[in-house]
Amino acid sequence: MALLGEDQEKPPVDPAWTVLDAANDLGDAVTVDACRRVIDANLRGDAPATSDMAVVAAFFG
Repeated sequence: MALLGEDQEKPPVDPAWTVLDAANDLGDAVTVDACRRVIDANLRGDAPATSDMAVVAAFFG
């Protein structure tokens, strides 16, 4: 059940946190920056950039 005012169409941010942890461990600054932008966009209620989401999605792929 969604909270009042919560957008159900937002992409999940949990994968960005997982990738952020792994990228930090590996010293991958580009991926860390992309994850931070995804997380920040989510906290602001904005949609993350498609390019940043692609970085997050491709990290383990």
